[in-house]
Amino acid sequence: MSLTDGIRFFAATDVGRVRDHNEDNYLVDRKLALFIVADGMGGHAAGEVASALAVRTVHEELRKQRQLVDDYEIGAKGARAVSTREMLNLLEFAVQRACARIHEEAMADAQKRGMGTTLSAMLFARDKAFVAHVGDSRIYQYRGGRVQQITEDHTVFNELLKRGKLTREQIEKVAHKNAITRAVGVYERVEVDTLAIEVLPGDAYLLCSDGLHGYLDDKHLDVLSVLEGYRPEDQAQAFIEHANARGGKDNITDVIVRVEAGDHDAERARRLQAKRDTLARMALFSRLSERELLRVLQVAEIRDFARGEHVMREGERGDELFVVLTGKVAVVRGEAVLTHLGPGEHVGEMALIRAVPRSADVIADVDSELVAIKRADFFEILRREHEIAIKFLWQFLGVLADRLDQTSRELRTAREHEGIEDITSEIFGELDDDAPTGEHRRVD
Repeated sequence: MSLTDGIRFFAATDVGRVRDHNEDNYLVDRKLALFIVADGMGGHAAGEVASALAVRTVHEELRKQRQLVDDYEIGAKGARAVSTREMLNLLEFAVQRACARIHEEAMADAQKRGMGTTLSAMLFARDKAFVAHVGDSRIYQYRGGRVQQITEDHTVFNELLKRGKLTREQIEKVAHKNAITRAVGVYERVEVDTLAIEVLPGDAYLLCSDGLHGYLDDKHLDVLSVLEGYRPEDQAQAFIEHANARGGKDNITDVIVRVEAGDHDAERARRLQAKRDTLARMALFSRLSERELLRVLQVAEIRDFARGEHVMREGERGDELFVVLTGKVAVVRGEAVLTHLGPGEHVGEMALIRAVPRSADVIADVDSELVAIKRADFFEILRREHEIAIKFLWQFLGVLADRLDQTSRELRTAREHEGIEDITSEIFGELDDDAPTGEHRRVD
């Protein structure tokens, strides 16, 4: 039985205690395993029009491509293998179609000019959830007693926070700090955040508008208390009451999705957690936030290698980084074993930057699990996620600097061990300090 066969959902929406009409909209399609929350904005009820048009258009576009979703569900057993990237492209295309339709309607009616909407959508297929997100609605994940936000708010507040120029206390005093920086429909196109995450039995997901998450604390403890304090069928309404009891200053909408199919897959859960923990400990990725790490995890593939099997061969053109998850591998050049790598250690990181021939063989010493990340997939993340790109490049420079230091130490040790005299000055002579910049002449 597929994970999607065991999905249960609960949804609720409310106008709140201050507004006189509800501009939120949500959609659930059990058969398609699609869930959407949208929070509209604009005068003369235009926000309600925008959010309704957004959820309807995304739904229509995905229903048109139902065969592609079904092919992905079937996987390798089907006639055509559909990739994760194709699924994400499908979701993004649906949101862009909604954006264009809202913008077109706004241009045709002066009273609706500037209308737009946030949108957070999840499409479940096989063992993954595909996310498309614009604006400041949110999606939270509950797994193993822990809650984390898996979307990023597109707000002035969050942009200032990411830049690190102001403290949280200073940003709190900024006018219009809650203004959103992206919305569906304000322009013809919009930048859409997409994400593919692996789903496990027992997971729960909360999609909500800011009318709810504005009353949840930063550590999401309120999310946890509501999830654990009520029966599943009462939780959606409990969130509404939670927000209203604290002021209800905005419309409130929440959709809870629970994945309850099948027995808990302990082995897949172990591999997923090990993959996350191993990458988080690596110097290359240690500065990434949890959400940014999820972006890397979606392109990180676990591969099994039997004892004696080649992970890479000397002279091959490499396009993958490998990280040892379990087991041990040997780095070999010719007949010499250069080193052994164990869990958490990596090899081939230069392949993420450019295609160069591998400088050595890497062979599994024992049956091993390795995480592989392809250069093309990683470049796609860097192209879309500028914050990740900056963090990664700084960390990569640090790794290269460490490698240079290590190489220098090894050369010094080898020279001392072999008693080799440093005759650099004898070879090159003294340098003429009067030579033009960038040019040196030997003084005979």
